[in-house]
Amino acid sequence: MISGAVSAPRTSDTFPNTALVSTLWHLYSTVFTCPRGSHEVLHNKNVMSHNIIIGGGHNGLVCACYLARAGKRVTILERRSVVGGAAVTEEFHPGFRNSAASYTVSLLNPKIIRDLNLHEHGLQVKLRPQSNFFPLSDSESLSFHRNFADTQAEIARFSETDAAALPDFYAMLESVADILREELLRTPPNVGGGLSDLIRAGSFGLRAKRLSMVQRRDALDLFTKSAADVLDAWFENDHVKAAFAFDSIVGNYGAPSTPGSAYVLLHHVFGEVNGEKGAWGHAVGGMGAITQAMLKEALRLGVEVRTDVEVEEVLVDNGRAVGVRLAGGERLSADKVISNVGPKLLYTKLVDPQHLSEEFQRRVRGFKVGSGTFRMNVALSELPDFTCRPGTQLQQHHQSGIVIGPTMGYLEQAYLDAKQFGWSREPIVEVLIPSTVDDTLAPPGQHVASLFCQQFAPQLPDGSSWDEHREAAADTIIDTVTRYAPNFRDAVLARQIHSPLDLERKFGLMGGDIFHGALGLDQLWSNRPFMGYGDYRTPVAGLYICGSGTHPGGGVTGVPGHNAAREILKDR
Repeated sequence: MISGAVSAPRTSDTFPNTALVSTLWHLYSTVFTCPRGSHEVLHNKNVMSHNIIIGGGHNGLVCACYLARAGKRVTILERRSVVGGAAVTEEFHPGFRNSAASYTVSLLNPKIIRDLNLHEHGLQVKLRPQSNFFPLSDSESLSFHRNFADTQAEIARFSETDAAALPDFYAMLESVADILREELLRTPPNVGGGLSDLIRAGSFGLRAKRLSMVQRRDALDLFTKSAADVLDAWFENDHVKAAFAFDSIVGNYGAPSTPGSAYVLLHHVFGEVNGEKGAWGHAVGGMGAITQAMLKEALRLGVEVRTDVEVEEVLVDNGRAVGVRLAGGERLSADKVISNVGPKLLYTKLVDPQHLSEEFQRRVRGFKVGSGTFRMNVALSELPDFTCRPGTQLQQHHQSGIVIGPTMGYLEQAYLDAKQFGWSREPIVEVLIPSTVDDTLAPPGQHVASLFCQQFAPQLPDGSSWDEHREAAADTIIDTVTRYAPNFRDAVLARQIHSPLDLERKFGLMGGDIFHGALGLDQLWSNRPFMGYGDYRTPVAGLYICGSGTHPGGGVTGVPGHNAAREILKDR
């Protein structure tokens, strides 16, 4: 390690001349706003620069497509035998297929769906007939419906006051979510950057100035407070608050009372499916259908895709990334290297420390990863028979997100257990049964279920390995669901287990973090992943990052890949 290594100078730190600004604007408007069909002309240009993308996850595929549209030569290098990262479909038991890690659709950006022709490449997304179903006891449940009036009537059974507050609460969430939607496809202003960053900051300031004082207060609450604090100000019933608080701990190793958890709640509501804002859906064929459609577009545009190749090092010469070294020693040269792996993995495993300053390495060590997620798939001989909603015949609640987390105290205790023991004795479990809306996933009369589970410590407190405890933790999850649906344990024919360590080893998610990094205020927008590098660039010239560890964060959005491609194309 070289003490006091200096970061490479950055293009954006200089003031471009008028001609360059004009050229970049022409490039931006041509590549990102050209009508469908016109990009073939760009693709056919004889441009020799070579771009290597490390990792074939969905953001890497998106980035590759936009670069190829601009006539760039692009090679994707994927460690596994299939592209898609965590958005893949796997057969885990003969005849039973399911999304292996990522498991539901909402945040995938509509512009990217259009630009990459995903529907034309076979992508179909079905909306959930019912939104969420919360078993509360042997006799009681709470349901959220796609129809607002039905949800309001359901909440009124628990609290007339909460039902009356619901329209204003939804309006508040939607108002702040609209602010997020406006910023999704924009590169954040980079702190310490150049003229373009000053312009971006000023533009954001003008947009913020249009907000009413009420909207500003709401945004501040959702960006800084805990979900519990926000929900306590809106609702009185514990079950109602817990139902909303669930979104605040999805992929978040924290409790509803953890400061900043309100933003995680907000992060999960700014998506849409088939034009319906806030809706969640199922990709027919599993999440791999999304990335396979992206792959088809990438191949159509001439992107080279290599699987079963592992990048061991980003090669740096004189402060600039010049290529990669693969396992086995093969070296590939490139004009630009783009990382679709998380910041923690990139800077601790793939970039030699001598190319990073001591101060930056300290920031990397402090970058928070670990989403507290344990992910399972199970093959089922029959549907769960819930005591509060009896029957194994297909019912509407079987087609919804089935969430076990009945009270705020339950959600809090799950996190406390994980901190003390390594995983919750009564974990928070969301059960999705996609075979109820997609008969391609399981044999007739049988089903597959996704179990998305919180809270499970990224590193066990006693220092032991998840390899020693993964089966016991999986048993705890099965037992938890069985308490609400007594036939569940006996209905399980097979299971696929992904502990936090499995998620790290299989998908490269450090600490098992499904978002490539925690969604705290210190790791959002211009601070994601680090202040001064919120614009998809890195301390190493010619090295970029395009994954979920950049703005706007995690989920299958495609937005980081889209935005990173735009910034890469600006740097000639």
